[in-house]
Amino acid sequence: MAPRAYWKGYLKLSLVSCPVALFPASSEREKISFHQINKKTGNRIKYRKVDAETGDEVESADIVKGYQVGKGEYIEVEPEELEAIAIESKRTIEIDEFVPKKEIDELYLDSPYYIVPDGEVGQQAFAVIREAIRKEGMVALARVVFTSREHVIALEPRGKGLLGVTLRYPYEVRKEDEYFDDIEDEKITKDMMDLAAHIVETKSGHFKPEQFEDHYEEALKELLKKKQAGERIEAPREREPAKVISLMDALRRSVSAERDGGARGKSERRPAQRRTPKKAGRSSARQKRAG
Repeated sequence: MAPRAYWKGYLKLSLVSCPVALFPASSEREKISFHQINKKTGNRIKYRKVDAETGDEVESADIVKGYQVGKGEYIEVEPEELEAIAIESKRTIEIDEFVPKKEIDELYLDSPYYIVPDGEVGQQAFAVIREAIRKEGMVALARVVFTSREHVIALEPRGKGLLGVTLRYPYEVRKEDEYFDDIEDEKITKDMMDLAAHIVETKSGHFKPEQFEDHYEEALKELLKKKQAGERIEAPREREPAKVISLMDALRRSVSAERDGGARGKSERRPAQRRTPKKAGRSSARQKRAG
């Protein structure tokens, strides 16, 4: 059964337009999810919408949106009033401009969507827009409305279709200075840098998402399997953290661990340059004297 479109409308580039359908490119349906149940009866918990003051249950038809302007004071907004907001992008993904992909900060990337032609009528126009974007090697920025909000969406060719990624607005992105300014400027010796670089080289590979493993999801499946079989569940013993004398010692042990088999089972990775810094011994001695 074909997936149901999340949004339908028109893709427009200047005077060229075509009907399109938009589908979420990611899903969490496959993940294990839990219901809340009454421990005494085993029945599922139901949630009711009640008036915060009277405690009476409220029918869905009597519930409207309200914007709080003061304590206990709200501006009520009816669904028809929200529908009346005139936004041109309500049924159209209109391309405004083209920008280099490398200029889009990853912090602004939000949710990915697949965009495909909706029916046979506009397939040629869709192909023209797709190939125009591909030829320029740029990312198209457009506007679209869904989830009762207008979104900026970045479009780029992906196979026979388009990939659209909604972008966050600047007010949704927190300033990094608030988090990074208090980080001290540490002095890193060449010996430390060489050892760290060696570890990075040993662990270098290629991006292969098919090899990603969700260990927690697998552990959940095993837990449910054991519970269903009536087995006892015991918490594993926590490993004590390794005692490390110094940062240099930690780096040396890491290099040794990788050399002794830390990279086993990853033969597809490119071979690392196994180089050992010449001055590591003297640096270690200096650290011991300093301590």
